[in-house]
Order: sequence, then C-alpha cells, then structure tokens
Amino acid sequence: MPEKIRRVRRKRRSRSLPGVETFSSLRLHLPPVRVALYLAAAAALLLLIVIFGTYGSKLYSGWHESRLLKRAGAMLEKKDFVAANQLARQVLERQRDSLPAFYILAEATEKQNSEETVSWRAQIARLQPDDIDSQLNLASAALRFGQIDLARKTLERVAPRAQDQAPFHVVAGWLARAEGNLAEQEQQFDIAVKKDPKNDLYKFNLAALQIRSQDPEKSEQARANLENLTQVAQFRIGALRALLNDAVDRNDIQAADRFAQQLQMSPQVGFGDYLLCLNFYRKLDAKKFDALLEKVKPVAARNPGDLGLLMDWMNENGLASEVVKWMDKLPAPTTAKPPPAISIAAAFAEQKNWSRLRRWTRSESWGEEDYLRLAYQGFAARQSRQSSADAEFDTLWRAALHAAADRPEREINLARLASKWSLPIESEELWSRLSHTPANRREALDSLYRLYRGKNELKKLYDVLQRLHDASPNEIGITTNLARLGLNIDQNTKQAQQLAKQAYERAPDDVNCAVTYAFSLYVQGRTSEGLEVLQKLPPEALHEPHSAVYAAILLLDENQTDGAKEYIQVAKRGPIYIEEKRLLEDGLAKITGASPAPTPLPSPAPTPLPSPSPTPAPSATISSGGASSEGGSTSASATPIPETSLSDTP
Repeated sequence: MPEKIRRVRRKRRSRSLPGVETFSSLRLHLPPVRVALYLAAAAALLLLIVIFGTYGSKLYSGWHESRLLKRAGAMLEKKDFVAANQLARQVLERQRDSLPAFYILAEATEKQNSEETVSWRAQIARLQPDDIDSQLNLASAALRFGQIDLARKTLERVAPRAQDQAPFHVVAGWLARAEGNLAEQEQQFDIAVKKDPKNDLYKFNLAALQIRSQDPEKSEQARANLENLTQVAQFRIGALRALLNDAVDRNDIQAADRFAQQLQMSPQVGFGDYLLCLNFYRKLDAKKFDALLEKVKPVAARNPGDLGLLMDWMNENGLASEVVKWMDKLPAPTTAKPPPAISIAAAFAEQKNWSRLRRWTRSESWGEEDYLRLAYQGFAARQSRQSSADAEFDTLWRAALHAAADRPEREINLARLASKWSLPIESEELWSRLSHTPANRREALDSLYRLYRGKNELKKLYDVLQRLHDASPNEIGITTNLARLGLNIDQNTKQAQQLAKQAYERAPDDVNCAVTYAFSLYVQGRTSEGLEVLQKLPPEALHEPHSAVYAAILLLDENQTDGAKEYIQVAKRGPIYIEEKRLLEDGLAKITGASPAPTPLPSPAPTPLPSPSPTPAPSATISSGGASSEGGSTSASATPIPETSLSDTP
C-alpha cells in the first residue's frame, strides 16, 4: 500500500515539472507550417508505397518482357527458330499485343515454311493498319500458303494508298499468277520495274516471265537481261535455270549445253539443279545423260533426301526399273527408311510388281511416314486380286487415314496417291475434306474438278467451279468454264450470262471467252450477235472440237446448215464433253429439213484437223463417254516462289 501511494505521488510531481508537456499539448502548440510539412511527408510516403505496389510489378514485367524479346531475337539470329518461337510466345502470355513478339514469330515461322506465318502477319497488319509494308507482307504470306482470297482482300484494302509503290505491283503480280492471269502478272511486274528500274529482283521476275513470251522482241530482251543477271551472285542460279529451260524449249542444244555446264560449275548449285540438267540431257543428248546420271547417283547416295529426289525423278521419267536395279546395289540401311523407302515403293507400283511391293511394305515402320507404308501395302493387296484383297485394302487404307488424321500435309499425300491410283471414292473423300483447308483448297478443288469431269457428274462439277470462282473471281479460265457449264445445264442462267459477258470484256481475243459469250447470246435469243463475235476470231480458232460445237449450234440456229457441216464434223471427231454432245444432238434435231444458207463465219482450216487446244485451267478434255487429257493449274516457270518479306521478294 505505501508503495502504491509513492508511485501516485511521483506521477503527480512529474506532471508538474517545468518544461515537460504531454503529446497532445505539444501537438497543439506546434506552428502551422511544421504541421503541414509533417502531413505532406506522410502523404508522400503513402503515395510512394501505393506507386511501388501498383507499378513495381509492371516495371518488373516490362523488364522481363524486354529480356525475353532480346533472347528471342538472338535465337532468331542463330536460326534457332524453335527457341525464338517459344520465347516470343512467352512474351505474348504477358502482353498479348506485343508487336515485337509478332514480328519474331512471323520471321521464325516463315523460315520454317509454316502456314502460321499468315496468322502472325495478320496480327501485325491489325496493329498497323496504316503501314503499307505490313499489309503487303500479309498479302504475300497469304499467297505463299494458298490463301488467295485473303491476299486479294488485303490488296484491295490498301490499293488506293499503295498504287505508287513498286512492292504493291509485285505482290499484285503474284496474285494475278495465282489466279492464272499471266497477262496481268506481266503487266504488274512491268509496272514495278518502271517504278524501281534499279531493282535487280524486279528485273529478274519480269525477265523470267517474259522469256516465255510469244512476242520475239520481249523474249529476246528477257534473255539478254537474264544473261546480265548471271553476273549478279544473288540471281546467277535462278537466271541460269530460266535460260536453260528456255534453251531446251527452243531445242537450242548448244546454248542449253552451255547453261547446263555453267549451272553445274556454279558454287551455289543445288541437287535439284542436277535434276534440271538431267531433264535437258535426257531430251537432247543420251550419252551425256547416261554419264551425268552415273555421276549424280553416288552424290545422291550420300544424303537420304537427295537419294529420294533422284529416285522420284527416275520414277517420273520412266526409269522405275533402273531404280529397282539400283536399290539392290545400295546398303540396306540406306534404303530401309524414308525418303528412299517411299521412292522404292513407288517404283514397284510403277512396275506393277505387287508381290514385291507387299513384301517391301511389310518391313519395319517408316516412322512419321508410316501412313504411306500402310497405303502402299493396301494398294498392293488390292491389286493382287486375291479373295480377301478388298477387305485387306479397306483395313489398311483406314489405318493410313487414321495415321494421317488432322494432318493436312499427310492427307494431301494420300489424296494424291488415291487420284494416281484411280480410287474415286477414296480420292473424293480426301479432296473434299482438304478443299476446306485454305492452304490446300485450290489443289483440292482442281482435283475434284477433274474427278467430276471424268465421271460426268455435272452438278457436282458446277458446284466445284462455283467455289473456284468464289475463291478466284478474276481468273478468266474459271469464269468462262463456270459460265459455259451453267448455260449448258441451265444452272443460274442469269449469273452465267453476266460472267460470260464479263470474261469477254476482259479478254475479247481469248477463244474460250469469245465462244462462251457467243453461246450466251444464243441462249438469250441473240444468235446473230453471237455470230458477229465468232466472226472476229481467226479462222483456225473454231477448228477445235469444243469451239466447233458452239459454232455449229449458232449456225444451225440461223439455218446456215452448209456452213455448220464442217464444224459438226470437227466436233464429232472430238473429244467433246457430254453436255456438248447433247447440245449438238439437240441442235441437229431442230433443223431437220432446214434450207442451207451461206455462212459468214471464217472457213475452217483444211484437213488434217489441228489437235484440240487445252481449255484454261482448271480444264479437261474428254470424250462424251469419259475422261482423257486434262489441264490443271498454270505450269511453273523459273520465276521464284513469292516470299513474305518485302526486304527480299514478295
């Protein structure tokens, strides 16, 4: 108790000591300026804490993204495209619209020849809608991977702002080529050269195209330009290839030999160039061909890829028996795996050696290409004609399809084999599926066109042509074929008439366009106008079975029977399409007893009749009962495949 009293007393005394104040009294007696300073310092400290908490993680994230991009760029420089791809994707996980990451992914996938390039170029174009180069790179990537409609829409979008730029016309030229319009391609390439006359790439593109021109002046100038470009290291190989092909086409043996020698001696020569030289010597010099083939064989045997290429070339050039003889001289490990194993299977199939093909494909797995082993084994079983052949084929083919499922690059190989082996059900199934894949759509639709034309399934044929036209509305051959078939089978007649007129206005000198437009006028009851269109054609133009059908029909409709007789004879000797055969029969039935009248048409050329000219791609020349020769896409030239980078070639 006393101790407690003492504590209380001490406490009271301390309160009364002079100069000692409580906290509350001290605060109340501070000057206002000092109070404001203390409050500002506290607020600043609180703000720093908030800023660090809010933005500190963002600063770190930005630093981390920058570090990832730097590493991705380094991997791209080292050509480690897989690592560059992975690092750039990590950036996108943090920043989904990272433009540098999109650029790295576009470059990496382009170098890997992956269709993903298109999607990454599209993202860049989305983020940079006003940048012409980004838009042109997207169009070029789309063309490279067969997405023609995307390329067209992209060019149409930037055309008003890009007409004065040479790269725009280069990409427009590649689009025209993809659509089968070589005249437009040449025009666009020519504009590009005029806008940038010092650009060797543009000059090379134009010269490689014009060297095939029917205009002697153009082709001669193109040869001179390519000769000059052989002195430029970047274009030496490409120029020599174009010159060699041209010399072979002209049967200029001396020039072809000179270019072949230069090509083989060039430091940049590739194995494919040896195959090009083999093509030349096989046509023009048997002794040199044999010597070069024996020289190339040991070179090819060093690399499985080259070995497969050479064996494939031999199979395609009627030398499958030589492939079989050669394989017996090669070590078994060299031929047991793809690509040589596939080429050897193809050689057995070419020789129709089904028993040996079955034994060959019963060996060990072909790894990633095992779906092809199953396909060849199934086809060999089917061709063996044994009692269980069909069932065995069905089992093996289904196994091949399962192994290729959801892999368009595998499915297209199976589809090509099914077409080559004349398996209509299997090929239709695969091509129909592939026709919905942008990168494979054109080849798939062309293949379906040939399939349905050969089977005379006209409604399906029309549907395929409509899809081809939707994807490539500026391609004159497709437009003309769609219009003519529509008029023949009475399908969307108004559209067919419009398309026929549009095609004729674009290319009035094209025989197929003129004939189709004349037929359209006949359908509309304007036969005399149709005859005027045909009159403008050269005499030999109508001396071709397909064209002769329509010339005869128009003449018969005007009761010009005598004038129609020779065209009828040309058409009957064919081959012509089944719908054309029906059209001609109907026309003949209508004019029984008609009085002859003089014809204003040019007289057909005297016999013998010229060979049927090919219909523009996609096309087919068949007799009324089935398929014969067919024309597909435009043949390749020495013009390089379009790249996606504007710094190189579109």
